[in-house]
Amino acid sequence: MVSVAIMGHGVVGSGVAEILLTHKQKLFASLGEEIYIKKILDLREFPDSPIADRFTKDFEEIINDLEIRVVVEVMGGLNPAYDYVKRCLKAGKSVATSNKELVAAHGAELLAIAKEENVNFMFEASVGGGIPIIRPMNQCLVANNVGEVAGILNGTTNFILTKMIEDGMQFADALKLAQDLGFAERNPAADIEGHDACRKICILASLAYGRHVYPDSVHTEGITDITLNDVKLAKEFGYVIKLIGKVKKLSDGSLDILTAPMLVPLNSQLSSIDYEFNGIMVRGDCTGDVVFYGKGAGKLPTASAVVADIVDCCKHLKARRFLFWADGDGSNIIDYKDSVSAMYLRVSGDDAEAKAQKLFGEISTVRSGGELAVITPEIRYGDCQSKCAELRDSGVNVLSVIRIGDI
Repeated sequence: MVSVAIMGHGVVGSGVAEILLTHKQKLFASLGEEIYIKKILDLREFPDSPIADRFTKDFEEIINDLEIRVVVEVMGGLNPAYDYVKRCLKAGKSVATSNKELVAAHGAELLAIAKEENVNFMFEASVGGGIPIIRPMNQCLVANNVGEVAGILNGTTNFILTKMIEDGMQFADALKLAQDLGFAERNPAADIEGHDACRKICILASLAYGRHVYPDSVHTEGITDITLNDVKLAKEFGYVIKLIGKVKKLSDGSLDILTAPMLVPLNSQLSSIDYEFNGIMVRGDCTGDVVFYGKGAGKLPTASAVVADIVDCCKHLKARRFLFWADGDGSNIIDYKDSVSAMYLRVSGDDAEAKAQKLFGEISTVRSGGELAVITPEIRYGDCQSKCAELRDSGVNVLSVIRIGDI
């Protein structure tokens, strides 16, 4: 029997406990021994739980219990999760977490501590919820040099954009619907401003290229400025708009990484991923494009990934799994203004097409009422900003600027 503790009994934590209790035989068959929930840490009380007697409000009961070999962190946030996880690892306990904020902010440090203490720090559920991605990248695709990783990494924003695309809903109405259905938090800033997706692409970039990428090194844009006009005009060109987290390794070894709305071509495998679903594309030199698809959040999908990590930790109590990257300082990341892509512009004003053609060269255009949509050739983002400033100086209103995703 392996004793485990769960820190947090919210949506995911309760899902982890539920799976451990209801899937005992399945897990026993995989592991060869029972996984026993010895403690659950939460400030609330759950008198109706079948294991109500195992709840505690005192973290010290977990850290000081030598029988507890694996700790699950599903509290979220950094405080007190960071301190608790760090202490658990230093006490010789393996940790499984779904906390993307924790891994994105402190992954390199916590992996180093796990290595030093010969325990495991695992976080499959931190990216993509129930979608397997960390383990496949770390094991199944290990023979590949990964050239690029790109994905729809946030179900809330994907749901909102899908409602705008499919049903013609305004952004504010789609956001309210997402909140009413439980896909968006009451304060949706982390989702709609791109921070959640940014943390996830940082984790994937760190794993793919071996050096920690911190979120404050990554240029991040959200979807709050996307309008129905942009959605309709993108469709005219043969694209859909998605919030994409993307990292690409350049020929000199540097990383081009950002999170932003992009026009995704309809022939891309990511273009048809709709509503609250996520999709992650890994571009390997041996496999080509491999896409992982599924529900990126939710109680049982996320809990399923956490439980898989628990089983892995239990199987390797005396043999550390190799999951590691070194710390990073951001010096391998290019300035987002040096990133190159074709661009979509939505403009209005006298002679807008002629002025845009003079500045950008050969362009594609679609008109909608008094507005003009333009797709430019590939261009440095900084140069695009400069040319947009020239357009404004010439009397042209630049209403939207969105990247074209080569994915």
